[in-house]
Amino acid sequence: MVCVSESAGQAFFGGRNRQTHRRAGLGFAAYAVALGLIYLSSTPAQALPSFARQTGKPCAQCHNVAYGVALTAYGRQFKLNGYVWGDAKQVIPPVALMAQGGFTHTSKDQVDQPAPHFATNDNLSVDQVSAFYGGRITKNVGAFVQVTYSGEDRVTSWDNMDVRFADTASLGSHSLVYGISVNNSPTVQDLWNSTPAWAYPFIGSALAPGPAAAPVIAGGLAQVVMGATAYTMIDDHLYLEAGAYRGVSNHWLKNLGVGSDANPHMDGLSPYWRAAWQMDFTQHYFSVGVFGLNAKFQPDPSAPQEDRFNDVGFDATYQYVNDSGHSVSANFNVTHEKQTLDASFAAGDSASNSNHLNTVSLDVTYAYQQTWAASAGLFNTSGSTDMGLYAPDPVGGSLTGSPDSRGYILMLEYVPFGKLESLARPWLNVRLGLQYTGYTRFNGGDTNYDGFGRSASDNNTLFGFFWFAL
Repeated sequence: MVCVSESAGQAFFGGRNRQTHRRAGLGFAAYAVALGLIYLSSTPAQALPSFARQTGKPCAQCHNVAYGVALTAYGRQFKLNGYVWGDAKQVIPPVALMAQGGFTHTSKDQVDQPAPHFATNDNLSVDQVSAFYGGRITKNVGAFVQVTYSGEDRVTSWDNMDVRFADTASLGSHSLVYGISVNNSPTVQDLWNSTPAWAYPFIGSALAPGPAAAPVIAGGLAQVVMGATAYTMIDDHLYLEAGAYRGVSNHWLKNLGVGSDANPHMDGLSPYWRAAWQMDFTQHYFSVGVFGLNAKFQPDPSAPQEDRFNDVGFDATYQYVNDSGHSVSANFNVTHEKQTLDASFAAGDSASNSNHLNTVSLDVTYAYQQTWAASAGLFNTSGSTDMGLYAPDPVGGSLTGSPDSRGYILMLEYVPFGKLESLARPWLNVRLGLQYTGYTRFNGGDTNYDGFGRSASDNNTLFGFFWFAL
């Protein structure tokens, strides 16, 4: 049943939760470009059958389309309260298994292999196999912990982690839910699908080409940091959260399967903050919020200069559900990143020491009986021109030095299980679908953008996928 709400979608979409650990290189300029590629290949964590066993409720109780990432009001409350609700007797420990994969076709063959052992087009793959611990540990402590084997990288590493303490209290006439989250990726602890970690499209191909640029908060720190945040929900309307993250050492990155070359060399603590307001009118639900992260990196530990990234975002969610089985959900996100690249500029890896990056995404999903779903999303990334950061190359470069990308996503899905009447509930959950991603601009270009005779639309991708958990 419910998991939490971080990402199967691409970096600029706000997308998914597992990160395929592509190596960032020696300079931070290479790391900055790798943020987008890393997050694009990531996939989300999702509804866990272990949560369903604990609560005795079907996955559809917590998820908009029976099984997946998008949360209902009940699902958000389950996560807010530390994953501890439910008193159903469990014979099996709170563990679950998940697999994702599918068939990937791009409009034109890619210049290079998207990963070792794969062709430049028409690839059938098992992208990830994950094991989870998901459920109550004590009366007030619960956890969502994921370990993933990457079918592209052929390595096993730690993945999303969110361990929580939560309790309730009263303050005068006000009711409070308060808690602490210890997690390894900014926004993985968030309750909404409008922030990067758990954003649409929830699943995507790890073998498809993708934009090179994304804000640091959009997956750039996933599984390479550890942090703690304190949060509270006041009167079930106002949500407040604040905390900080610190980089994981090379030693532990190796032990956790990520590898030391993925280390962004974070300098000190990176503060994170979040505020949101929600209103629930039975059939209609609204939320609006703001969030932010300030991070410093020292790509060359022997040099005094730092690169600084200040990310600020605005998000909104709308959900509608009626008694006839029709539902509509929509998410909106805009993120602005200010980049002060003193270290990269001094090293010659950036053409300027002051840049910016903006991302905007909007998605709408219609579902019937939590079984059939159709969705569409729009995305746009724009920012400062920088020939150092966005140098020409056959995959992610731009002759103009621009990070600009924009396009759309269309998706059809069938989710046969996860409902109360499902024969296999809660042991087996299946999601089958077709996803089409189209680009009108890709890494700064629309036609012949990289000098290799490719247009933006050559990167359009059809992905037929399977996604199941048991």
